[in-house]
Amino acid sequence: MARVLVGVSGGIAAYKALEAVRLAVKAGHAVRVIQTPTSERFVGRASFEGITGAPVLISEFEPDPVRGAYPGEPLPDRKPISHLALVERAELYLIAPASANTLAKLAHGQADNLLTTAALAASCPVLVAPAMNDRMYRHPATRANVEQLAARGVVIIPPGEGRLASHGEAGLGRLAEPAQLLETCEAMLGQPPADDSRWSSLRVLVTAGGTREPIDSVRYIGNRSSGRMGVALASRAAARGADVTLIAANLAIPSAAGARTLEVGTAAEMKAVCEREFPRSDVLLMAAAVADFRPAHPVAHKIKKTTSAGAPAAIELETTDDILTSLGTQRRPGQVVVGFAAEHGQGAVDYGRGKLEAKGLDVVVVNDISRGDIGFEAELNEVVIVTKDGERRIPRASKDEVAEAVLNAVERQWEVARGGVGEDARRTARI
Repeated sequence: MARVLVGVSGGIAAYKALEAVRLAVKAGHAVRVIQTPTSERFVGRASFEGITGAPVLISEFEPDPVRGAYPGEPLPDRKPISHLALVERAELYLIAPASANTLAKLAHGQADNLLTTAALAASCPVLVAPAMNDRMYRHPATRANVEQLAARGVVIIPPGEGRLASHGEAGLGRLAEPAQLLETCEAMLGQPPADDSRWSSLRVLVTAGGTREPIDSVRYIGNRSSGRMGVALASRAAARGADVTLIAANLAIPSAAGARTLEVGTAAEMKAVCEREFPRSDVLLMAAAVADFRPAHPVAHKIKKTTSAGAPAAIELETTDDILTSLGTQRRPGQVVVGFAAEHGQGAVDYGRGKLEAKGLDVVVVNDISRGDIGFEAELNEVVIVTKDGERRIPRASKDEVAEAVLNAVERQWEVARGGVGEDARRTARI
């Protein structure tokens, strides 16, 4: 088990950090906690001390009674510099919740409290889990800070979407659930759950987000996909121990923790990267919303509104290449390919089954985008997982839960592809 340092900044979500620490201790990890002074307004240090069995530090100037030791370790002979000793001995540093203020400090290398000072001195992996009001999270300054941290190698555990602390408000900004925090930490530590060890040998390719097809230098044809479903699939596959590559098209949320991310913009760019990455992959999860059409004659400048300046009376469209069909020509025996079908209203499952057969897929995940409470831009989803052997409906659930169900279906198809079950068992297998 590992030595885990947890930094808690000020915010109502600090109560979730208590549960995350409890789960980490229950899993056998030795945990120490650092709090900011503001976080004490929400959760007192005594609560963390009771769970971890170790002192909580708040100021870099207060002495550490156990001299930087983690639970279960003997006390060092010398008194160390507390803000350096804790993070120096840590195998992983998780900051959860990370407030907007703390994100700004971390992004700009500020070190004005024990939490940020430890982050600056960290040589171990640093994971940051933002939590705040959705307007604060979506502000360009916060988004830039998150991107800057990610570019430096900090792992961002994206927030969820739902009800927020402010009465009647909902949106993107909820701290990730404690179990997800622990799973991401263990994935970074190279400790996937024992029953998922089979995934450690798999290379998984995931596409997420929505492509944008340029009309001119400013405008584009796009869609409402946030990338949340694909990011959930990538995160959960990485937590199972897989080697994950995420091809991300214009994500509205941070990328997946533990995944290698390749950014693209258009359908053509996604096709090129997919064709490059697919041959080395064992599993393809094609969750991105790829444009079916693009402007036939995009221009490099901004088209002016006035007719006299050359505004077109109509925009001619042409079809984009079908990426799944293209990849099917490269497919080798044993690869598992999963497609997604976002359909509107009745007949969605029938269309999904037709797509399964026409493109030779192993799995198609069908969701109804006519409903406003699931699918695009929503935290929740409801899908039907279609295979040659049958269908399984996943009732309305979080996209993390849907991702787990899809990966379970992939696991079954992987066994079938590798000859792990006979034909009779294949017919009766549960998805």
